[in-house]
Amino acid sequence: MISKSGVSKSGISKTGTSKSETPKTGISKSGRSNILLLITALIWGSAFVAQRVGMDHVGPFTFNGVRFLLGALTLVPLLILTRRQRLASMAAEGRKPADAGTLLWGGALAGVALYLGASLQQAGLVYTTAGKAGFITGLYVIIVPLMGLIWRQRPDLSTWIGAVLATWGMYLLSVTEHLTIEFGDLLVLLGAFFWAAHVHVLAWLSPRIHPIRLAFCQFLACALFSLATAAATEVITMDGLRAGAAPIFYGGVCSVGIAYTLQVVAQRHARPAHAAIILSLEAAFAALFGWILLAETLSIRGMAGCALMLGGMLLSQFRIPLNLIALTRGWLARIQVLGG
Repeated sequence: MISKSGVSKSGISKTGTSKSETPKTGISKSGRSNILLLITALIWGSAFVAQRVGMDHVGPFTFNGVRFLLGALTLVPLLILTRRQRLASMAAEGRKPADAGTLLWGGALAGVALYLGASLQQAGLVYTTAGKAGFITGLYVIIVPLMGLIWRQRPDLSTWIGAVLATWGMYLLSVTEHLTIEFGDLLVLLGAFFWAAHVHVLAWLSPRIHPIRLAFCQFLACALFSLATAAATEVITMDGLRAGAAPIFYGGVCSVGIAYTLQVVAQRHARPAHAAIILSLEAAFAALFGWILLAETLSIRGMAGCALMLGGMLLSQFRIPLNLIALTRGWLARIQVLGG
């Protein structure tokens, strides 16, 4: 799972919305965007299976290094084809393209956050299931606004309620009867914090660097960091790469390259809250494909935990102000005055 672009599921990024114009096909722009986002969530969710299967042939750092390199290469045609449009758009906004220095340090910074999140997730998949990893990774939807407290951002009441539900669900899903958390789940959970940090980094860099150029640089940086770690800690063989070619290809070209492009295109006309809710289904797709393709199952306790976590993720996207109780009291007081 990659979030994978500069668009935050917590509403941090400024994704524009447009009026839904109904084309001749009868499907509005927002409707088409929702379909593309659903396809994106499906690809990202199913990619957890590819990541799990890939571990049978190569190490986690090798897998990530090659797949992010493929993802970066997949974006090269998009970079070339959209260059004129990008320059014209920036000129209209009175902005200049980021210089090489900004592009390098920005891509490196985002690449480090991506590398840490992806590495912990991939290593965790050695010890846990694709379905559980999908739900635990999805917690970054809630961690992002909570992490915003560092910058004195005030999360809504819905975020706090969602965090409580998700924490309860995480307990049911991953904490054993002896009050210990499974090692793989812990790694994926730590990775979720770096995914959240990655969203904040992208939100900060997006006004400075065009998102497609930033995506290419961060994918390339993550690939180099991963391959360097793999060279130092893993045994890389051509036989292993050939045997794992299919899951590596799917994880790189489809999950990183194609799904990212679909997300960028779709979110031009999608409402941020709607997009976040649809992309949250990535976790459900991860569990579904893990069950269909890998015969992974969850206990009743685990399924209840997943339901609570998904509910917390979705609830966190509805903006309930912290002063809701005070507003409600004021509203009731006015009704009493009018009535009596």
